[in-house]
Amino acid sequence: MIQGTGSNVGKSVVATALCRVLAQDGYITAPFKSQNMALNSFVTKEGGEMGRAQVVQALAARIEPHVDMNPILLKPTGDMKSQVIVSGKPIGTMRWSEYRQLRDKLFAESLAAYSRLARRCQAIVIEGAGSPAEVNLKEGDIVNMRIALATGAPVFLVTDIDRGGALAWVIGTLELLPPEERALVRGIIINKFRGDKAYLQPGLDFLEKRTGIPVVGVMPYVKDLGVAAEDSVALEDTGTSSAENSGEGRGVLHIAVIRLPLISNFTDFDALAGERDVSLRFVPPGAPLRPADCVIIPGSKNTLHDLDHLWSSGTAAEIQSFAAQGGCVLGICGGYQMLGLELNDPEGVESSAGRMAGLGLLPVRTTLAAEKTTYQVSGSADWPIAGFWSDTGAGETTGTGRNSFRTSSLPIRGYEIHCGHTVLLGGNPWITLERHGTASGKDPGIAPGIASGAALLRDGCLVSTPVGNGFIAGTYVHGLFDEPPFRRAFLNHLRRRKGWEPYESENGQETDAFDRLAELARKNLDIPAIYQAMNLI
Repeated sequence: MIQGTGSNVGKSVVATALCRVLAQDGYITAPFKSQNMALNSFVTKEGGEMGRAQVVQALAARIEPHVDMNPILLKPTGDMKSQVIVSGKPIGTMRWSEYRQLRDKLFAESLAAYSRLARRCQAIVIEGAGSPAEVNLKEGDIVNMRIALATGAPVFLVTDIDRGGALAWVIGTLELLPPEERALVRGIIINKFRGDKAYLQPGLDFLEKRTGIPVVGVMPYVKDLGVAAEDSVALEDTGTSSAENSGEGRGVLHIAVIRLPLISNFTDFDALAGERDVSLRFVPPGAPLRPADCVIIPGSKNTLHDLDHLWSSGTAAEIQSFAAQGGCVLGICGGYQMLGLELNDPEGVESSAGRMAGLGLLPVRTTLAAEKTTYQVSGSADWPIAGFWSDTGAGETTGTGRNSFRTSSLPIRGYEIHCGHTVLLGGNPWITLERHGTASGKDPGIAPGIASGAALLRDGCLVSTPVGNGFIAGTYVHGLFDEPPFRRAFLNHLRRRKGWEPYESENGQETDAFDRLAELARKNLDIPAIYQAMNLI
């Protein structure tokens, strides 16, 4: 089990690294986190919702993500409440006092999920949450030491030395643990170290002597690991994505993602941020959007709350102005809903307001509903804008010169997580989807004329701006940019608007970030000591 001295110290990254190391060494491995509080979530093939961190770890372990890897997911709603998702399905929105009353039942659910994984796997890498030494939360703990005690898992404590005070943080954490919990801690991992380890050695010697627990590794500070962050706390230090490409001048596209107060699924943009010609910024409401070649409004756990924040901060008006001048604006999920004419919430799913005006940039109207739609999807993007398909090799060409465009499409895949449905009053749906597996919701899609249960659905809405050859587009598909051909076509369209030459697609040229992470772990962690603690050797 990987626990930490606090939040964002690197637990998820270390757990991910160990998942890949174990998989490389031939062990059938699964990640596990009994309770995850995050706004980044994912939909499994079965239609269940789980935290993105365990999805990433499952991919590192080379197995299919399953809700047993994260049986309890809490998604904050912004009103001192969280939506509670158990075994992939929401059971309600609760305050902490209500949730605590369920802790024994939920702990049993977690252990049952763990047991199912244990029957299928040879190794399990468990991740804790926050710190195990929060004395005010100990009574209701179902994610840290209570799990370690129940499973008998050896614990490795991770700390972030880049913040300063790491030695005191480790010692303080251990001092606050009761003896039976402290006895489970088998090693200390120093994370995010910069510089020559020789200068750190006296501190490591002191730490081992003071605690009686060995330091089993010192992981270096690496700015861009290429592994998705667990939640938006990772954006707080700089306001930018971890994979941001810095650079100014000709050849760099500037993409501004609105950092909504309740931003969800910001990992949608990791692939964009990793492109060589992209500088991607997460921009808080109220901050200047420009320079921007494209503005993206991401998903939100509470769309009405974040839409209200856009209006009150002045960012809504700035986005409208940007669009009116021919800018390119994209909305994904909640961001798509915000771009419409209005949002209605007759059941009070997100707010007692009942109705709120959208940004009015897309001719769509959304009505929220309590039942959540969760599907994995695949399909194609049929972008009806002149010149978009140039240099992609997709489809047939219609028209001539600057008015030419490709009529076929490029593949996309991803997943839907949304409440309610959106109706088109104009514009063009631009994505054809097939839904896979089962789902908790029954939303038949957003295009008129598509019957419930149809094999193919039309998703999204797109309109061209009156000036400047820009566009306003929206979709419910998370993971839109994960497929390299579409991602490159989208970016090359932005490049052509600026009169720049397109870049070639980099599909298939990326090295495996998980293998790089595993190599880093093998060089800097005492893997034999960890395996010995796990009774693998």
